[in-house]
Amino acid sequence: MTYGRDADGNRTERRGGGGLVTALRGLREHHDVTWIASAVTDEDRRVAEEGNGSVVLLAHDPEVYDRFYNVVANPMLWFIQHTLWSRSVSPSLDEAFHEAWRDYERVNRTFADAVVAQLDTTPDAAVFFHDYHLYLAPRFVREARPDAVLAHFVHIPWPVDWTVLPEAMRRAVHEGLLANDVVAFHTRRWARNFELSCAEVMGGCGRTRVVAHPISIDPAEFDELRESPAVLAEEEAIVAGRPEKLIVRVDRTDPSKNVVRGFEAFGTLLDAHPEWRGRVRMLAFLDPSRQAIPEYVAYLDAVERTAAEVNARHDGAVELRVADNFPQSVAAYKQFDVLLVNAVYDGMNLVAKEAPLVNARDGVVVLSENAGAHEELGAWCLTVNPFDVWGQAEALHEALSLDDAERRERLEAIRGWIRAHDVRAWIDALLADLDDVTAYPSPDA
Repeated sequence: MTYGRDADGNRTERRGGGGLVTALRGLREHHDVTWIASAVTDEDRRVAEEGNGSVVLLAHDPEVYDRFYNVVANPMLWFIQHTLWSRSVSPSLDEAFHEAWRDYERVNRTFADAVVAQLDTTPDAAVFFHDYHLYLAPRFVREARPDAVLAHFVHIPWPVDWTVLPEAMRRAVHEGLLANDVVAFHTRRWARNFELSCAEVMGGCGRTRVVAHPISIDPAEFDELRESPAVLAEEEAIVAGRPEKLIVRVDRTDPSKNVVRGFEAFGTLLDAHPEWRGRVRMLAFLDPSRQAIPEYVAYLDAVERTAAEVNARHDGAVELRVADNFPQSVAAYKQFDVLLVNAVYDGMNLVAKEAPLVNARDGVVVLSENAGAHEELGAWCLTVNPFDVWGQAEALHEALSLDDAERRERLEAIRGWIRAHDVRAWIDALLADLDDVTAYPSPDA
């Protein structure tokens, strides 16, 4: 949750973006939870000063936090884990990066100190760390509280090769995670990669239990959303201007989402299959992402340039909107004939679960083999290699050409899986891990 002020000076709360926030909100609704997070906005910092029993917001020095987040966490760790560095020319770890790494350690220690303070009040509480921002914190907590029950969920892909980072840094990442009792990932693939990298860097996983639990969504939330006034108004506007077929993508403007190749594939489809010209349009609703980071600014430029190139060949074929508008995204979910999710790599990708659940047109999902969701849903999707532009173009053609019965069968199978494996099932699996595992023994035991 992010806090701000409206035009009248009243405090506002805004839902954070991404699947992690949605899932953790579900955890808070069903369990007694204290949420420790960073204060980002000025209003966040005021809330941090006020204090709140269920939400602890940590106010960091802005320059320290900037280097922690915009130099180390993003793009360095994010790019390593999504295999985005080209390596021939980037990254280049200069003195400034080493300074930023010290800030990453500093922020992680701040979080660890806040966790220890909470454990002093509730010593029997289990601690859940989440994602790549806090890889070092578990070790700091373990050193202070050897008997604490610690778990860490990594929501993004895990690569085997960590040699982009100097040895001391990559050991620190692995040591931090292995201080947990449980380390969890969305897929067996990412969990296996973690075990392999631990073997390479640390000689193994030691006592840490490594598990895979795919995150999901709350179907009831989306059942309500799809009939909400805001979504219905956005849907009416889409329907009023739609052609015969719509290919939809909903993403952040992140290099890992592979938007540029997706546009290239759509342009290739129209080049190679003239029968679709004028009959199909691509709606691309993109949430602007991390525009304080140069790599993301450059990628958004490439996205806009590629969309323009396709439209120069096929007038009006791509409708690109860059805005944070969740009701618009849900409306597009309802109206897709084809959903394109062609991520380079993705820990999960909840769009592949949200959109089919509310779709009203027996839409077909074209899904990257490197998206975590593919492990669950791949049998009912058309699978693509994210680097194969021609293959994606042909998959789009196949998806548009499938007969009604097959489209309906595929979509209903995806919906059935999602309803049976919802966010509550994910939460229950995580809690069951902690029930099963024994906390690390004291060094003196």
